[in-house]
Amino acid sequence: MRTCVGCRKRVTKRELLRVTLGADPTGRPAVVPDPSGTAPGRGAHLHPTTACLELAERRRALPRALRWSGSSALALDELWELVTLNRSSGGDARSPGQIR
Repeated sequence: MRTCVGCRKRVTKRELLRVTLGADPTGRPAVVPDPSGTAPGRGAHLHPTTACLELAERRRALPRALRWSGSSALALDELWELVTLNRSSGGDARSPGQIR
């Protein structure tokens, strides 16, 4: 069982998308998706939906869950792209299996 950092619901691990702290293509600190769940370091879990990502962003839950204490904001571009792509592809918005 894992808790979504957006909606705070507890569900099975496979229903959620794992994200970790990384860097965007320009080298800025960013939240990056880890659909395989194998990236090293601290991770957070999130439903791969725009609603949960909006909640997590509004509550500033991702930097807190990833224990980011830097002065700059974390980039969420890659995560937003993945979540909106999943939504527009017609896949089940709550199934990260569609993302892999």
